[in-house]
Amino acid sequence: MMRALWKGLPGKLYEVGWEPGLVVPAADGSPLVTDHYFPRAAGDFPTLLVRSPYGRGLPWSPQYGLLFAEQGFHVVLQSCRGTGGSGGSFDLWRNETADARATVSWLREQPWFDGRLGTVGPSYLGYAQWALALDPPPELRAMVVQVGLHDPHALFHANGALRLENLLAVGAGMTYQHQGMAPFLKATVRLQRRLRDATMAQPLRGAHVPALGAEVPWLDDVMTHPEAGDAYWSGASAAEAAEGLRVPTALITGWHDALADQTFEQYDRLRRAGCETALLVGPWTHTSALQRGWPEVFAESLAWLRAHLHADSSGLRPTAVRVHVGGADVWRDLDDWPPGPAVSSWYPAPGGHLVQQSPTGNAPLTTFRYDPADPTPSLGGPLLSRTAGPRDNGTLEARDDVLTFTGPPLTESLDVLGPVSACLGISTDTGHADVFSRLCDVDAEGRSVNVCDGLGRVRTTGDAPSRITVPMSSTAHRFAAGHRIRWQISGGAHPRFARNPGTGQSPVDATVFTPVRITVHTDSVLLLPGSAGTA
Repeated sequence: MMRALWKGLPGKLYEVGWEPGLVVPAADGSPLVTDHYFPRAAGDFPTLLVRSPYGRGLPWSPQYGLLFAEQGFHVVLQSCRGTGGSGGSFDLWRNETADARATVSWLREQPWFDGRLGTVGPSYLGYAQWALALDPPPELRAMVVQVGLHDPHALFHANGALRLENLLAVGAGMTYQHQGMAPFLKATVRLQRRLRDATMAQPLRGAHVPALGAEVPWLDDVMTHPEAGDAYWSGASAAEAAEGLRVPTALITGWHDALADQTFEQYDRLRRAGCETALLVGPWTHTSALQRGWPEVFAESLAWLRAHLHADSSGLRPTAVRVHVGGADVWRDLDDWPPGPAVSSWYPAPGGHLVQQSPTGNAPLTTFRYDPADPTPSLGGPLLSRTAGPRDNGTLEARDDVLTFTGPPLTESLDVLGPVSACLGISTDTGHADVFSRLCDVDAEGRSVNVCDGLGRVRTTGDAPSRITVPMSSTAHRFAAGHRIRWQISGGAHPRFARNPGTGQSPVDATVFTPVRITVHTDSVLLLPGSAGTA
């Protein structure tokens, strides 16, 4: 069945055995239910630890248990505490380090464990890997973090704004996925049907309960602690795991993965620490990386684990970085990421033009009105849901609350490689607003497709403009000859981000929402990295 779904998977090397329902004592003695997959063959094989809060059935059993065991690995697939039949209470990030180390202690007692340990897994399963790496056991020799996170706060908050759609998607996944596919699919459908009610409620606090079908104990706490330095988030981030890590680590993400920025942070920390690392970035979202992208993701993961656990480096690529270049549909091998410091500057101009000639002064350029009663909708981009990815932005850009600035047709193709950002001069009439900034590729027929984006929060005083920088994530994208570069600016992207009330009040508790007039000034600039003609 797996080989019918995915072309290009390697042939099976071993028949697979299965020991389901093993009980491993957690750090406090709680039973952690664990399945063991293994090659049916004589000899020693290394072990892969996969710790998940999403159950041990589909897709984890075939994609991780069976496929990796077929290639010569013991696979220990374990349900995190409070999920999938494991004892104790699940509490997001608070128990993963201790429980992972307790599992390694259990492994040492197993007759089939030969002392070679690796970890692999996506999303929260990636966080479980970083949690173990905070105090890595001596047996840990390789990690593969696929579309994974290390910082829960950054999953739910961005520059002071609440990532509302992420929060609800994670709430549904954590609550239902470990119960099986049927309850999870039912919960997903219910959330989509009630998404507008949950995201337009005044106040937001508590409005998720009908949409999720249950109280989610941690969700209100996450919503009401927006500051990363708040004591609530103490110990949540596993970022420091990469600071001095010596365990070879492969990182995999997609350009439209909701956790892509965290992957780039992980790569930067590992490289600065001198840790052996590799980075693969494909044309994927958070979910499609494990679906249509699985042949590439599995091949990359298997090659890394074979090299560091089987001493077989024949499958490794020669460069540290491999990225898919959007707009050209080609892969590019690079020595590092980002590849270079070159940056080109593009400025908004009257008439909706985007030019490379620097303006003089910071005069008001154009104004639009953002109304939280009719919030600018989110469309595609880096989400956790199936609606993520590149989309035709024509309908969005036809709205009165969306500005577009478009460059002339390119005479030769242009490659943009690296982190994109915008520096904006902004003034408002209420003093409080969000600014959503998006880079789009406009083809010869006028179709505008999103490339990357980001949101910033602005506070202004009087008529004086504020200067804000909006990180817009990273990309590897080719603007073909004849295409045009478009800069899109609006006051939000709902429900991806919670609405800004326009009053300075918390969006979680706000009951009064005020329209805001946002003015963009001429000294605003879009910064495109690594731009180079390729015609």
